[in-house]
Amino acid sequence: MRALRWLAFVPVASRAPVYARLIWTLAMDARVPSSRKAVLLGAAGYVLVGRDFIPDDIPLFGGLDDLAVVVLAVELFLDGIPEEILEEKIAELDIDRDAFRRDMDQVRRLIPAPVRGVISRLPEAIDAAARLVSKAGVGSKIRPLPTNARPGRAS
Repeated sequence: MRALRWLAFVPVASRAPVYARLIWTLAMDARVPSSRKAVLLGAAGYVLVGRDFIPDDIPLFGGLDDLAVVVLAVELFLDGIPEEILEEKIAELDIDRDAFRRDMDQVRRLIPAPVRGVISRLPEAIDAAARLVSKAGVGSKIRPLPTNARPGRAS
């Protein structure tokens, strides 16, 4: 039964380029919470690092964990976007609102509720960690990364 649900994901995947533009546009918007952007960065890091729950060289199943992480991250990212910003970007990119809502509902049905519950707490944990670092004053003690810049010369 679960395999049939994954087959229903195919039409959503066909609209991936449109949704990728939407995600990129939202990620570049300063009004979007940093904790939501951090979720996307974490997912990108997971995919790029190559340390997987299921090794990629296992046929058929090797890429499923990458796909699951990306789907979860995108769903979590979009879930935390203020509605007015999301609507603005959907209109700006001329995305069919009804199709977008159907697709997001389809994606949410693919993710088991317990997994969604645990993952939904991640941005709050990122925000809490950022507040602790800020409150502790640790950020001001961390030295900036070295650059090739010399006084009077742009890096």
